[in-house]
Amino acid sequence: MKRRTALYWLIGIAIAATAIAVSFHFDDNVRQFMMQQQAPAMRNFMRYVSLLGDWPLHATVGLGLLGLAWRRGSEQWTRIFLAMLLAMLLAGVADAVIKRAIPRARPSVQTDTRWGGPRFSSKYHSFPSGHVGASTAFFGVLLIARRRVGLACLPIPILIGFSRMYLGAHYLSDVVCAAALGTLCAVLVAYFLLLPTNNRQLKFEE
Repeated sequence: MKRRTALYWLIGIAIAATAIAVSFHFDDNVRQFMMQQQAPAMRNFMRYVSLLGDWPLHATVGLGLLGLAWRRGSEQWTRIFLAMLLAMLLAGVADAVIKRAIPRARPSVQTDTRWGGPRFSSKYHSFPSGHVGASTAFFGVLLIARRRVGLACLPIPILIGFSRMYLGAHYLSDVVCAAALGTLCAVLVAYFLLLPTNNRQLKFEE
């Protein structure tokens, strides 16, 4: 079992590393494609997607569902919604630390990347995407715990990532790295919070 778990981790790391490397290579191509597809109606729609895709709405929905599950006495769903919120929180903290360590300018900013310290301008808050990291961590836990429901919600973080690139707020690599970070946070939180401590092999319903 330990060897199988280690193999899964190695495969996951290899896939994530490959996706991240490829995303950096196609940053400029995707950015140019997004610039060529600009339209007023689409930009307005993507602004709403980004606004609704930020962490406050996720937190509000998660807290509401958590309260509902707790009130109805569903221990399993209470743990799932709590894990979703904690995974999002973990992703947010990791995102803030990385952004302050790597002050990468947004695609829409015409300037050189520089070290800005703990108070550098928000125009350098590009790597990784906080929207995508939070949403991926949030729904990633749901995907682990309830596969069918999680798959149905999977288009949400994907659309959010597309909106951030379309609006010129992030590069493709910002989105891909944020998705990898959110997935890692979801797996870690689900492992320690949702799986029983005796064997870590809780059989989630599908």
